[in-house]
Amino acid sequence: MRKLIVAVALSALFGGCTSGKVSSLLFSPADDRQLGEQVSEEIASNPQEYPVLDKSQYPKAYGYLNSMKDRILRSNDVDYLEEFAWELKIINDDDMLNAFATPGGYIYVYTGLIKFLENADDLAGVMGHEIAHADRRHSIKQLEKQYGITILASILLGENSSQLAQIAAQLAGTGAILKFSRSAESEADEYSVYYLADTPYACNGAASFFQKLLDQGKAGGTPEFLSTHPSPSNRVSDINNQAKAQGCSTQLTNETGMTYAEFKASLPK
Repeated sequence: MRKLIVAVALSALFGGCTSGKVSSLLFSPADDRQLGEQVSEEIASNPQEYPVLDKSQYPKAYGYLNSMKDRILRSNDVDYLEEFAWELKIINDDDMLNAFATPGGYIYVYTGLIKFLENADDLAGVMGHEIAHADRRHSIKQLEKQYGITILASILLGENSSQLAQIAAQLAGTGAILKFSRSAESEADEYSVYYLADTPYACNGAASFFQKLLDQGKAGGTPEFLSTHPSPSNRVSDINNQAKAQGCSTQLTNETGMTYAEFKASLPK
């Protein structure tokens, strides 16, 4: 009987694929979003591990970052603009140089990363990279590979809260880091260029971020985008080459309204 229940659940949860867009092994885009929502709820339930800033207390910071996110999402290259949530949260941890996106487009940016960077273009490059991981469905594919279909099905059915907490920790880089393949990391870098080419931001923003990490000797740090191959130095050259091939602007954006320095100043000290 148990096998029959699982089989029915798998059919219901993984029954659909979307033609013309990136498909995973068995998950549908709706499953991506459902899993991402559950991870988001897990993060919200653990403020000690994930001290998310309250939007009502930091409206200027959220306004600035959501404006950046929305500009990137308006790129013609985002496939799941309507299907995914694309909700953004800021985690107040100055020691963490990281950002991540769950399946289904729940985006998290650490204050440590924001304060480490010096301009909007670098952060936009990182955000584009993370949006690509969700939109190109890298995260869900890696979770399928690591956990298997039965475990992920039980999580979606609300039957495996301990595994959900583990997945949240992996995505956030606070536990064992979810390691993407070389091709997934390269594709996320590539799509960051595509996304930013349609925005006022320098389309190679991700490259200048990686270069700063290399210059300051932080390339061995915790961010998932530095924890795997290819090497950061190769990624700098690959991103710059992609920007050259696209013919997109690599000039820093001329901000109007709130500046990046003012954005950083609006965060907790």
